[in-house]
Amino acid sequence: MFERIKAWLLDVPGRGAGHRHEEHQIAAAALLVEAASMDGHFDPVERTTILGLLERRFNLTREEATDLLEVGEVRQQNANEVFKFALTARRAFTEAERIELVEMLWTTILSDGEVHAYEDSLMRRIVGLLHVPPVAAGEARKRAARRLAGGGQGDEA
Repeated sequence: MFERIKAWLLDVPGRGAGHRHEEHQIAAAALLVEAASMDGHFDPVERTTILGLLERRFNLTREEATDLLEVGEVRQQNANEVFKFALTARRAFTEAERIELVEMLWTTILSDGEVHAYEDSLMRRIVGLLHVPPVAAGEARKRAARRLAGGGQGDEA
């Protein structure tokens, strides 16, 4: 029964049962949604940024990235904490991939032009939960800021 529930949760909306996203992909999408939503607004710029990040990171089509984002939104809305998403990512990703995820999160947060205190607090928690060294997290933030200042919205994350 647990496997049926898990399969149902991993199903991508609007697609057949053969099109499922990996749990670590969903965790990453949920963390990105959490980061975008922390300031009380999940605006179109943040949504577009996340879609581009998911496409590139997981080699997805726009439709697959949209489906993954939708699953991530549902999971994020139904979760009380980011802990389980961060734990899933920590277990599934190498240190380099976790640092890349931190950069993706900063790209999302910075895409609307400001960092809210809640977003900054969230990032401190996530960085700790992912076991990303503070120096590496700081460098990831700087790379995200430079990329966005260069005119893209996370297009090369």
